[in-house]
Formats: sequence, C-alpha cells, structure tokens
Amino acid sequence: MALRAGIIGFGVAGRYFHAPLLRAAGFSIPAVVTSKPAPAQEYLGDVDVLASTDELLARKDIDMVTIASPSPLHVEHAAAALRAGKHVVVDKPLAPTSAEVSELEHLATEHKRKLSVFQNRRWDSDFLTLKKLIEQGRLGEINSFHARWDRFRPQVTDRWRERDDPGNGILYDLGTHLIDQALMLFGQPEWLYANAFTQRENGRTVDGFEILLGQGKLRMTIGASLICADGGHRYRVNGSQASFLKAGLDQQEAQLRAGVEPDEHFFGTEPTEQWGTLVHGETGHREVITPETGRWVSFYEAMREAIEEDKPVPVSAAQAYDTIRIIEAALTSSAMGCRIDLQPAAPLVSR
Repeated sequence: MALRAGIIGFGVAGRYFHAPLLRAAGFSIPAVVTSKPAPAQEYLGDVDVLASTDELLARKDIDMVTIASPSPLHVEHAAAALRAGKHVVVDKPLAPTSAEVSELEHLATEHKRKLSVFQNRRWDSDFLTLKKLIEQGRLGEINSFHARWDRFRPQVTDRWRERDDPGNGILYDLGTHLIDQALMLFGQPEWLYANAFTQRENGRTVDGFEILLGQGKLRMTIGASLICADGGHRYRVNGSQASFLKAGLDQQEAQLRAGVEPDEHFFGTEPTEQWGTLVHGETGHREVITPETGRWVSFYEAMREAIEEDKPVPVSAAQAYDTIRIIEAALTSSAMGCRIDLQPAAPLVSR
C-alpha cells in the first residue's frame, strides 16, 4: 500500500510543489488542511479538505505530514505532528532558531519518527551540473564561489512573507537554499561577514543580504535582492583550472506553476540559452556544458525510502541546524558590523 501523506497548507508551496511531487514519488494524499478548498479539490479530486491541523493529526490514515504552512508556524505544526506519531517533512526554514531545530530533532528521536526539511534546490539542474563538474575535478581547486538569487519584486505586498515575524524575510527564504548549497559543496565555513538589510519602501522584513564566508583559502559570497531586474550570473565559480558561469533559474518551479507534471519527459530540463559555460584558464576556451536534469521528485523518493526501509532522510535536521546557525551568525554580524568566527557545532544525530 502506498504511503499516505497529509498536507498542512495548500497555497503556492502545497499546491504547486508538494502535491505534484508527492504523487510522482508514489504517495497518496487522503487529506489536506486549508481554508481554501477549491484548489485542493480541483487538483487532487477525491480529497478530504480539513479546517484544522488537529483534525489531520487525529487521523489514522496519515503516515506522513508535509508542512507547507507559513514559516512562523513551522515549529508549532512540526512538533504537533511528531507528537501525534507522524513522519514529518517541513518546507524550509525548519525553524527560526537553531535551538528550536534541536528541540524538533529531539522530538523526532523520542517518538521514533522521520523528520526532514524540503531543501529542494539540491536537485536543481544547475546545482547538479556544478556539483558534477567539481566532483570530476574539471575546475581544479576551487578558490572562489559566488552564488546569487535576485528577483524584481519592488512592491511590498500584504502577505505573511512580508510581515515581521520569526522565520520571515529573504534570508530565511532564499538564503536557506544558498547556504545549504554552499554547505553541500564545501562543508562548514570558518567565519563569515554579513550585511542583511531592508531596501524597499515600507518593507518590514529583510529583503536583501550579502554574506562573505571563508574556509582556508576559499572565499564564498552569496547574496539576494528583491529589487534587481537583472540577476546576472546565478553561479560564478573559479578554480585553478577553469571557471564555471551560469545564468538563469532552474525550470522546475516555472513548470510546476504552469501545470507540468514531474513525470513529463521534459520536466527539469534547461533551455539551451541557459546552459552554463566552462571557461578554461590556460586557453581561454569557452565550453558550453550540457546540464544535468533537475529532479525535485528525488527528495520525496528518498523520503519514501527513509520511511519504508529505515534509511537516512534526504535532508536531516542536523543539516538544517547548520544552515540556521549560519543565518543566526549572519544576523549578528550585520547588527554588530563585525566578522563572526564559527565554532564547530555540537552534533545532532538525525534519524
């Protein structure tokens, strides 16, 4: 029998990310919690639309809960789901603070449930391509890593994301992806210097940031802005043998929003005009790189195996802890205007 997933929240993330990916990975979706039943019924058909989280967690036909509610509610909903004996996937960020991440991890261990964080951008086409190039040694020893994620959204809207609540702001939104990718490629940095700021008129949350991280000779810079019409390079990575340049964003979000299902043969493929370029240092030759296919469904396939075969979850709470710890240090650095040395974190053991 297929594993049964309930979804808390059926806005953009629940409708266009989690529901299609869950179904493509072999989960059934008996019930969702949302105040707007029409989108859930239209997409999922015969689904129970519930008014409260308590109703969902009381059900016996739910094995796993995907939490796609607003970020300030993630800790509350995740804790309740774990206490109810459900396996849990939480859309990023897992929590506003590393202390709360630790508390959720302890709950998962206590109740012998799987807990994972939806860091889907590990399965972006361009990130998979860059990771492969580095693993193959085609860039040589990496000396600088530059990653940006810029958008043009100059108007502050009346949405929960724009409110000054814990876990909101672009550093917790796009920043979690950029930090997670840097950690996956290079491991923990030794220090950072950061500036987190608000630039838009009437803005109440952080809507831009720049972070410089150091690890030995390696320098990593990551940043994002919501008032940038041209994001330029998504990645610019320099090594002792070559540089990799890549513009444009992974296509999976746009495809899902357009109604493309993850099992379509062209899902996750990049248009040729977005393919990255490898610039060889000795000759200056520019080589267009055929990209890997993006595959967000890999997250839920791995989550299914974690539950059915007791394998590790695709993104652990320990990894989320490292990401949130860097966000906390970045906010401290920005507030104090100083470099923060990052001491080794106490280990978390994730199921």
